[in-house]
Amino acid sequence: MDGQSRFPRQRTSSGGAFRVTGSGQGAPAGASGTAGAAGVTRPGVPAPGCALNRRLHLALEAADLVAVGAVRRRLRAALGHWGVPELADTAELLTSELVTNALQHTGQGAVFDAVLTGDQRLRIEVQDGEAGLPARRREPDAEYATSGRGLLLVEALADSWGVQLRGDGKVTWFELAVAEL
Repeated sequence: MDGQSRFPRQRTSSGGAFRVTGSGQGAPAGASGTAGAAGVTRPGVPAPGCALNRRLHLALEAADLVAVGAVRRRLRAALGHWGVPELADTAELLTSELVTNALQHTGQGAVFDAVLTGDQRLRIEVQDGEAGLPARRREPDAEYATSGRGLLLVEALADSWGVQLRGDGKVTWFELAVAEL
């Protein structure tokens, strides 16, 4: 299944630095846990294949680097609410890298989406309006630079990641698997 059909774009009107849409604040009343390994349930996490997947959607204004911290806090809170706080440290670090790159290097705003899927994978997408692919530093002194290691971190820590070009820019994404109990 391609990323577009799994994560349909929800446009938000301009205004605040970001806005949550969808089910960004957790499960509806009465949502049950999921059966993990050996029938163990995880509170607040939908059963595999359940339509109650968790989603956090934020729209960020151009060059608003202060919003990066707010995105991290919202993501950590959502992951705790969804029952997967163990993903927070890695997800926050990699999210910071992708969101900062989008806001700093494109001169435009960005759209952030986090989804906990029914098959217990966290997918983070950052969409920006720049069609150019992100690149690693290639200069001889790159190892001494104070920036430019974000994609190396994403590559090293994510279970999978990539870039999808679209007509209105690109989406840089990564996925983290929830560890089995």
